[in-house]
Parts: sequence; C-alpha cells; structure tokens
Amino acid sequence: MSFLLSIGMQIADTARQLSDSVLSVADTVMSAGAVAGSVTDSGNSLWNWLCQWFQKMLSQENVGIYLIGFTAQLLFSARLLLQWLISEKTHKVQSPNIYWILSIAGAWLLTLYGWFREDFSIILGQIITYYIYMWNLRAKKIWQPLPRLLRWILVLTPVIALLFCLRDADRFFGSLFRNPDVSIGLLVFGSLGQVVFTLRFIYQIVYSYRHGESVLPVGFWLLSLVGATTIMAYGIVRSDPVLILGQSFGWVAYLRNIMIGFRQKKD
Repeated sequence: MSFLLSIGMQIADTARQLSDSVLSVADTVMSAGAVAGSVTDSGNSLWNWLCQWFQKMLSQENVGIYLIGFTAQLLFSARLLLQWLISEKTHKVQSPNIYWILSIAGAWLLTLYGWFREDFSIILGQIITYYIYMWNLRAKKIWQPLPRLLRWILVLTPVIALLFCLRDADRFFGSLFRNPDVSIGLLVFGSLGQVVFTLRFIYQIVYSYRHGESVLPVGFWLLSLVGATTIMAYGIVRSDPVLILGQSFGWVAYLRNIMIGFRQKKD
C-alpha cells in the first residue's frame, strides 16, 4: 500500500514543481489580454473572463493534479484515436489490443486524479470499468504474458485504495460528499454521467461474453455519446479542463463509430 501511495504522491509532487512556470504563463496571458482587450469593451470583457477562468484552473494548489488528469485523458484520447483509425481503415468497428492497454493505464491515473480532486463522481466512474478492462485484456490473451508482479499490482491497486479509504471513512467520504465546491445536485448529475459511462462497459462485456470475443458494439458507442455529453456539461459547471477536453475529443470518434457500426450491420 505504501509503495503505491508513494508513487502517486511523487507524481503529484513532481507535477506541482511545474506550477510556478505555468502560472507565469497565465500571468503573461493576462497581460496580453489587457492589451488586446483595449480594442473594444466587449472584447475586453470576454478576454478577461476567459483569462480569469484560465487562472482559476491553473492555481498553485491544483496545477499538479491537473497534469495527472491530463495525462490520463491523453491515454484515453490515444486509445480512441487509434481505435477510430483502425476502424476507418477496415470499414468495421474494431476492438484492437492497444485500446485496452491504454484503457487500464488511463483508468489508474484518472482514479488518482479523482482522489486528489476529492471528486466522488470521477472515482465512481473508474472502479467497475477497471476490472472490465482486465477482462478484455484476458479475452485478447494479453493479460497472461504480463509479468506476475505487474498483474498483482494491477489487480490489487483498487482494493488497496478502497482499504485505505475505509481506514478513515468519515473523513474521506465527508470530504467527497460535503465538498463546498460541489453541491449535492451537481454531484448527482456528474455521477449519472459516470454511471452511463460505466454502463457502456457493462453492456460491452455482456455483449462480448455472449459472442465469445472482445468487441465494441454500436450500443457501446451510443452510451458513450450520452455519457460524454453529461460529463462535459458537468465539467463546464465545475470549470474542470480535464473533463471538458477529454470528452470533447471523444464526440467525433463516438459519432463515427456509430455510423460505421450501422453501415456494417446493413452490409
């Protein structure tokens, strides 16, 4: 447990060391905005609003955590891009090995991000899908060749994290559910988006199990589109760039996979 926690804290500490340089960039952007905004009053107001939003996201306290989240979303975006390109090339919706490898790597980092952000909806969205990714790795015959130590680390990480939470359950869940920045209504809304995103993988694993192979059916992409829209709206309200950028990219890929999937069914 201490080994995994130390890794997570080292990632966060290293990322936070970059905060001074990032904040200086934000200050430069604000200065440039003041000059550019002098052209018109309306332009000045819009630019100031954007810069204030930018500075809020890149505050000294949160910048390192955001870098962890952006790395996770980068892995998720990479898996989607590769899957999309392979599907376009073959004119069929594909479920390539790299999709599941990048999925489990991104899920581990995004869970860490949700932990540091004390955001229950993000953590909720990763717990179940984490093990579904493992099932697909096993179905693809990728899991077995992995070193035993790595397999044990991957299997036990969520369990150890859960046990760590339960060690101080009152403080942990109190901080998650009584976060002053997230109202109960907003928490429920964001959690619903994550539930839909989780349901897509439950649907995928049931569908794949029935067909005897790891596949990504049209229903998976339809649920992805609905979940992405909900999470994006939640991210906009929370001024969370990780959620906004991560879900924005997926929109195009989801729509294309739906189109390819329906065309594949007609053929």
